[in-house]
Amino acid sequence: MTKSFRITLNIVIFVLIIGFVCYMVGSLGKQEPLFGSATFSGPDDGISAYKKINAIRIKSDIIAFDLTDEHFYVAVDHAVLIYDKSGANIKQIPVGKEIRDIKVDNELIYLLYPAKIESFTSLGEKVAGWEARRKNSDYCAMALSSEYIYVTDAENKNICQYTKEGDFIATILSPNGFVIPGYSFDIILINDTIYCSNSGRHQIERFTLTGKYIDSFGKAGTEAGCFVGCCNPVYLAASQNGDILTSEKGSPRISCFTGDGLFKTTIFDNKTLGGGVQAYRLKTQDDRIFIAGKNTLSAYVFDPRCADRSSCAGCPFNCPLKQ
Repeated sequence: MTKSFRITLNIVIFVLIIGFVCYMVGSLGKQEPLFGSATFSGPDDGISAYKKINAIRIKSDIIAFDLTDEHFYVAVDHAVLIYDKSGANIKQIPVGKEIRDIKVDNELIYLLYPAKIESFTSLGEKVAGWEARRKNSDYCAMALSSEYIYVTDAENKNICQYTKEGDFIATILSPNGFVIPGYSFDIILINDTIYCSNSGRHQIERFTLTGKYIDSFGKAGTEAGCFVGCCNPVYLAASQNGDILTSEKGSPRISCFTGDGLFKTTIFDNKTLGGGVQAYRLKTQDDRIFIAGKNTLSAYVFDPRCADRSSCAGCPFNCPLKQ
């Protein structure tokens, strides 16, 4: 190898390295909104048909979160953090400790504590607050209808119904008996139906808005479509077409069922979620799935380039948020 050839080769390598460094620096400088357009880079090795398109990293652990068309509301210790759709923190509202859940409705922020409920404006002004009906209450999660608030109580094994002004309406009991080994006692509303996890029984139960029991679905097991461990599912969410998304702990995964309880697919497994043992909180909006881990809130969207290597392969019915 001649000296001139070695010099030329070194120059070419140097130019390639500089070009690669410039590309990486430029890529790190870009930030896409969580609600922005998705850019796909091709299939991954995991089973999920949904690609992460952005994430908000928060200094504190995420206790719970909710979202509207324009904002994210994240509950952390002693505060509610409000982010715009680009991921910029635009407001911090000081609140009490031991928040269990957060919901946003008609520009009001509702916070659930172990034995009380409070509401605030988006500016942080307190609107209302009331204590739990029972002193020994240990509230876990809440859901809002146009008129009422429904909260799950792990200590008393029931659902309490309140008006949004704080008047107690009724106690809802399960004819099967709620078995709640931990705080895996989530609740959501889809149209005029309450869905509630009965995690110790590995089931999801359905009720009318007046508390009349409809039915239940789910069973224990390690295979797809079953719930494994002592108390799963932990969290619930609804898709735009009325499907139920479930989130499990132990070996975390997120699955999808029809509103009638038929299993459709596993959307994320432990690997595609990022591992760990804690269940991931989740919400959906339009074609997006938003997932909160320890201190990160991530946005995912259906990626057709990944679908053929996932559990959605060859079956569009199995992809609940596909547009």
